[in-house]
Amino acid sequence: MPTESGSCATARQAKQKRKSHSLSIRRTNSSEQERTGLQREMLEGQDTKLPSSVRNTLLELFGQIEREFENLYIENLELRREIDTLNERLAVEGQTVDGAELSKGQLKTKASHSTSQLSQKLKTTYKASTSKIVSSFKTTTSRAICQLVKEYVGHRDGIWDVSVTKTQPVVLGTASADHTALLWSIETGKCLVKYVGHVGSVNSIKFHPTEQVALTASGDQTAHIWRYMVQLPMPQPTSDCNQMSGEDEIEFSDKDEPDGDGDGSSDCPTIRAPLTSLKSHQGVVIAADWLVGGKQAVTASWDRTANLYDVETSELVHSLTGHDQELTHCCTHPTQRLVVTSSRDTTFRLWDFRDPSIHSVNVFQGHTDTVTSAVFTVGDNVVSGSDDRTVKVWDLKNMRSPIATIRTDSAVNRINVSVGQRIIALPHDNRQVRLFDMSGVRLARLPRSNRQGHRRMVCCSAWSEDHPICNLFTCGFDRQAIGWNINIPALLQEK
Repeated sequence: MPTESGSCATARQAKQKRKSHSLSIRRTNSSEQERTGLQREMLEGQDTKLPSSVRNTLLELFGQIEREFENLYIENLELRREIDTLNERLAVEGQTVDGAELSKGQLKTKASHSTSQLSQKLKTTYKASTSKIVSSFKTTTSRAICQLVKEYVGHRDGIWDVSVTKTQPVVLGTASADHTALLWSIETGKCLVKYVGHVGSVNSIKFHPTEQVALTASGDQTAHIWRYMVQLPMPQPTSDCNQMSGEDEIEFSDKDEPDGDGDGSSDCPTIRAPLTSLKSHQGVVIAADWLVGGKQAVTASWDRTANLYDVETSELVHSLTGHDQELTHCCTHPTQRLVVTSSRDTTFRLWDFRDPSIHSVNVFQGHTDTVTSAVFTVGDNVVSGSDDRTVKVWDLKNMRSPIATIRTDSAVNRINVSVGQRIIALPHDNRQVRLFDMSGVRLARLPRSNRQGHRRMVCCSAWSEDHPICNLFTCGFDRQAIGWNINIPALLQEK
């Protein structure tokens, strides 16, 4: 009767060991499942302040984590067994073939490689599971604190800018690539006024601080000042958009974009000519704003200059030069004669007109890509956003370096800071809108689902301190603006 070789005997022993250990693992798994079920029943029976849906979600997520680690533990045991079997086989073959022993260095290398793979897998699984939990918490929190109230649909092309009036009645204004600016009833979503005086894309809209007058900037190389009169319709009950179901992240196609004629903007009164046209630029006017008091206006252009105008006479007061590339935005201080301009040259500049005899300028180079916007806060801060995916908070008294830096995963467009609570709203290229405080702490992300939220790039955000229903507005290249209700006390409490 032939005798079996040493390697065959070793393989048979390893197989038997693996089989017995597999049975042990199955018994262990069974007992673990029973124990998990008991724990679930105990948790479900305990008194808790969490809603049942949240508690069930947590239990499910923790169950997924436990199963993942259990599977990894089993794979770890299998890997260790295979390493032991390999070592025994190599040792036996080495003695019978050439009598040479396998070096400890080689064994250590193989074992180290397997351990490294296992460690990496554990880290990846842990991060993925943790991300699910964190995402679940943030989604639940965002939907409870940040609710979509109204969608404003009527433009035929992307909306570049959104603004809210500072006088009564409070209305919403949007500037679009379809060559029009529209004024909306915030409560009903009905178009109140259409301005069609421009022959190019309308890139920004800002309202006079005390009068029913609007300032729009356009690709036709002009800025227009025009007067409007609106009569608000009676508000109608709005559906609770917070009850909409769906996953938090849904990919949209162009077919999902709203119809440009959805709310019949063609039926609203039309203004065809401005009171005043500001015409000194030699390129696209990308933005415009009112200086404090409303007697002067500033414009920013792709001709690399910003111009300061006297509103009453339309005369050019100052031409602000110095940027090396096209300007992207301009903003004025709410209480002082200060202007900040942003540019594709990666800088933003602070222009000081407080002293009539001295017009100083400071250049700030805190970004590595286009500065898409820089805005003032009520205090002594400037907040800048960039295509380099960062937002930086600066102190006007010492602007050598930012006091806070927010790093994001997508380019940042026209940002806005709430006056009262100093919360920064960041609209992104990736269709997200995130809220941060002035110290750089993330507060929330506006919810997106298959029924609500922007479907394409979000271009601009604007806070409204005076409206009881909507206190944040966003607009995007999906041709719609959205009004949100942000529960700021709850948001800050979550912080």
